[in-house]
Amino acid sequence: MTRRAKRMSLLRAGAAGLAAAAALLILTSFMLSPRLSGGIPIIAHRGASGYAPENTMAAFELAIEMKADYIELDVHLSKDGELVVLHDETLERTTDGVGPVKDRTWAEISRLDAGSKYDPAYRGERIPLLREVLDRFAGRIGILIELKETASYPGIEEKLAQLIEEYDVAVIAAQEGQAAPIMIQSFERESIRYLAERLPDIPRAVLIHPDQHPLSPDTLADLASYADYINCNYEVLDRKLVRDIHALDRKVMAWTLRDEREMERVARLGVDGMITDYPVWGNEGK
Repeated sequence: MTRRAKRMSLLRAGAAGLAAAAALLILTSFMLSPRLSGGIPIIAHRGASGYAPENTMAAFELAIEMKADYIELDVHLSKDGELVVLHDETLERTTDGVGPVKDRTWAEISRLDAGSKYDPAYRGERIPLLREVLDRFAGRIGILIELKETASYPGIEEKLAQLIEEYDVAVIAAQEGQAAPIMIQSFERESIRYLAERLPDIPRAVLIHPDQHPLSPDTLADLASYADYINCNYEVLDRKLVRDIHALDRKVMAWTLRDEREMERVARLGVDGMITDYPVWGNEGK
């Protein structure tokens, strides 16, 4: 069995051994070649979702153990207007529920099992509210919030803005030029435009789908007028695109990296962040 296979087996051993497995993995990482260390922020995609159920407290806690700089998560609205942390519009893939999130109340969603489909050892892991995630993690690790399918949720941008305003740590840090404890991203450009005016001190990113490339100079300039980051799929990133974004005094994160060799390649391009299911890869040698 290869070292990587052993590591994966260890981390998937189950919830009971989660903390011990993570601790052992981190200790082991100090013995590995520091190929990817170099100050590039590492963003744990849906938490440490390569090792634990995505978008759950378990995955977020493990991201901290793995020394990620941010956790990334996805937000939808429940039927009764709660900001719910889940990637898909529907419940079937990751939980024992069925149907669209927007057709279920928070009381219904909160009873669902969000862990067993990943591994029976995580039975009982549940879908969190965004408020619960912020209460537990704001100030401990950066949080990158992705707004999903905003056309399906009228008013979701304002709900998010109001919630973030309750967390002074985010607003104050951003105003003082410190590392942002909270950032927002979306494929929905109009949502980011709105938030640029509504929350001007909170960094914002536009996500660019591969089929939207290449980006013309006019498109890049327009994006830069309201977004702090222009986040691109790693497959389309090259040195020229990174230089073009930096020339506009904007930053770029690469998503979503699931291969160590690609992570090494992307790191050499000079990106400002790497979004990955496997945050420990980016922090080997830290």
